[in-house]
Amino acid sequence: MANPFNQLKDLISGLEDDFEKSYDKQNAAAGTRVRKGMQELKNMAQQIRLDVQNQKNSAKDGAAAPAAATKKAAPAAAKKAAPAAKKAAPAAKKK
Repeated sequence: MANPFNQLKDLISGLEDDFEKSYDKQNAAAGTRVRKGMQELKNMAQQIRLDVQNQKNSAKDGAAAPAAATKKAAPAAAKKAAPAAKKAAPAAKKK
């Protein structure tokens, strides 16, 4: 797989001429290509974000897999045991 950063740079540099045509010469077709390229850039950025997040999570999971399973189960059990815990009303002051 190619380096995602290089893919982003290639996409942006490939759009340079279309940006100039769209903004400087008011070329509508170039504007369409710019919009299409920007959508592709957005999708690439989202995919990179997901990949980085997955790498981070897999590094955490690999280091502490047994502890993570325990931590995830405990809060769910606590919520089921006391789903509607409310604060007690403050006691009325005597005058």
